[in-house]
Amino acid sequence: MLKMFRNLLALVLGILLGATVNMALISISPMLIAPPAGVDVTNTESLSLAIDLFEPKHFVMPFLAHALGTLVGSFVAYLIAASYKNRFAYAIGVFFLCGGIAASLMIPAPLWFITLDLWVAYLPMAWLAIWCSQRVQQQN
Repeated sequence: MLKMFRNLLALVLGILLGATVNMALISISPMLIAPPAGVDVTNTESLSLAIDLFEPKHFVMPFLAHALGTLVGSFVAYLIAASYKNRFAYAIGVFFLCGGIAASLMIPAPLWFITLDLWVAYLPMAWLAIWCSQRVQQQN
């Protein structure tokens, strides 16, 4: 019973902490890299109308938010899970990948960004989280 509870906790905390990191980075993004004048980045209609004004620098923070959110969530899931640690870490990666696919259908972005985001920010970050988590556990 304790294993099942820890595994469920791994999923829930992995998703919550990963989403928190993602949203924190998205929230501070306009303060670090100002969007083009007159664009409301919280409004998909505004984004759709002004997407041509965005430069590659405007996509750095969304990519980092997706990648670091997945990395943190998968890392936490791996460390908390009582069994099948890799599977739980990858489950977090798949969860956020599904969110990334949904976002790419709702929020306009250049094809190069969508491709990079979907191929690099999710499952490779879950793999990196597993690798880092194993190193942390070896040191303890």
